Amino acid sequence: MPTAQIRFYAHLNDFLAPRRRQVTFEHAFDGLPSVKDMIESLGVPHTEVELILANGAPVDFNYHVAEGDRLSIYPPFEHLQLPDEWRIQPAAPSAARFVCDVHLGRLAAYLRMIGFDTLFPEDYHDEELARISSEEDRILLTRDRGLLKRSIVKRGYSVRNTDPWQQLEEVIKRFDLYDAVMGFRRCVSCNGVLESVDKAKIADQLPHNTAEYYDEFQRCQSCGKIFWRGSHYDQMDEFIERVLRDR
Repeated sequence: MPTAQIRFYAHLNDFLAPRRRQVTFEHAFDGLPSVKDMIESLGVPHTEVELILANGAPVDFNYHVAEGDRLSIYPPFEHLQLPDEWRIQPAAPSAARFVCDVHLGRLAAYLRMIGFDTLFPEDYHDEELARISSEEDRILLTRDRGLLKRSIVKRGYSVRNTDPWQQLEEVIKRFDLYDAVMGFRRCVSCNGVLESVDKAKIADQLPHNTAEYYDEFQRCQSCGKIFWRGSHYDQMDEFIERVLRDR
């Protein structure tokens, strides 16, 4: 049976069996599998991979692995700009947009709170989430690695942390969103766009004493829900300040 030598780098090792992490290992295979299929058979979703070198030369996901190949698999680089012809992921859109699976509701709300267009279809199955991600050019966020292996998914990320605040920081870092953060712009309930509204026009819709303590209000253009900068926004501001400071 033919074999290839494979090495995964950086956080791609998170997806591997312990004995295969941070080392070059020999992998046996049948036929002429595509490098995409081989990578995913080892547990790494294709959406996590930015660069593949076969025998020192860059290749794409369609490359067929042959006997004796030496494969080096890399995630996106944080401080290195690759030549465009080496990249195997599609070019990033001008504005990051997301769709979260059913287990990431709090992360979806936090992303909306800092201004990112984020869908959270609670009752959708995996195939529907994959379709939305592909057709609407949205980054699919999930902890389900199998979902990211669907061929229709072009942009995605396997969220590692379980704490929503840490998940948010993780996504900001992974997609370099630091300069795009803009709070008080989207409805945390439905993802609609917020617009400023005069306090006098909505005073009768506010909870008791709210109008006495706040002067600036926003109303969702989609669902009509009213928002003001309460303690939850203060908490978010503190979080963003820390994240930006530690970038």
